[in-house]
Amino acid sequence: MNPAASPLENEIRRIISVAGPMPVAQYMALCLTHPQHGYYLTQEPFGTRGDFTTAPEVSQMFGELIGIWAATVFRIMDSPAHVQLIELGPGRGTMMRDVLRAAQIVPKFRGGLSVHMVEISPRLEETQRATLANVDAPIEWHRSLDEIPKAPCIILANEFVDALPVHQAVKMAKGWHERVVGIDDDGNLSFGAAPDPIPHFEKLMPKAVRGAAEGAIFEWRTDNVPLEIARRVRERGAALIVDYGHAQSDIGDTLQGMDMHAFADPAAQAGRIDITAHVDFEAFGYSAETMGAAIQGPVMQREFLHQLGIEARATALKERASAAQAAEVDSAWLRLTEGGRTGMGELFKAMAIADPKLGTLPGFDVFEV
Repeated sequence: MNPAASPLENEIRRIISVAGPMPVAQYMALCLTHPQHGYYLTQEPFGTRGDFTTAPEVSQMFGELIGIWAATVFRIMDSPAHVQLIELGPGRGTMMRDVLRAAQIVPKFRGGLSVHMVEISPRLEETQRATLANVDAPIEWHRSLDEIPKAPCIILANEFVDALPVHQAVKMAKGWHERVVGIDDDGNLSFGAAPDPIPHFEKLMPKAVRGAAEGAIFEWRTDNVPLEIARRVRERGAALIVDYGHAQSDIGDTLQGMDMHAFADPAAQAGRIDITAHVDFEAFGYSAETMGAAIQGPVMQREFLHQLGIEARATALKERASAAQAAEVDSAWLRLTEGGRTGMGELFKAMAIADPKLGTLPGFDVFEV
């Protein structure tokens, strides 16, 4: 046991000493969701005091536009008497608060919905309950999506998929080997490769990335989440996925740690820093499509928010704002829609998974990326 290591690192070292190096996905799952020492159960992830800032924390405009999107989708669904509004990974509850405020523009939607928050962290659930304490809507919390009875639904997931455990494989002379976390010669946790190649792995990969050079890394996630979302929405429902990632499957190592808004070594400080990886939107959408759901997008977040009217919302907010407040609105608007290192408009993308009968949903009548 290393006295300077985090409690989770010592637990991971114990597991490795017994079972050998573990797949990256297992390591990531332990770091984020270990029941005693996992990051989301012990740390403060969000905001200026956390490790990263999500779009709902940047500006109320984001959640309000998502609320308008949901209300419009409700109408496209022929306004069912009851509809579930489900959020996966609700953060501090900020987005749902803004969504419900904006949803009041369609009273039938606002009056007939039940809210379901899917959250694994008791700490974050407590924060969400405080954020939504004054909301006059029935709200339930769940540990997983499959706990919620099936019904007409609208599912929202902002920066949820990137935190799902990701597998990695590295191309070597004899084929693709699963990437693992072990202990190196200096006694540190480090990344390596399983000794034996994964049988027939290249045949299972997307055609566009087959034949990659030695040293290339390919990432994939299990498809249980897109499959479950598709099962729920393929008959009278829709889901909105907003996250950062690539529109087409590709090679590349996107696993990253975040510590106080700066990149960090994902093999260090287990359980104390956030670990994420880019979303493969093509693979996510393909899995959902196999269940009979329709896929729309992905489109860049910038285009999606423009289609929903972020300029008009920013203008309306500035009309009632002081000069300082108006400057904050402009800054947030740019942060949500610009490209580059500090903007979220290009790296972040939106995808809809929906009942095919619903047709084109708001924000997706633009060219896909």
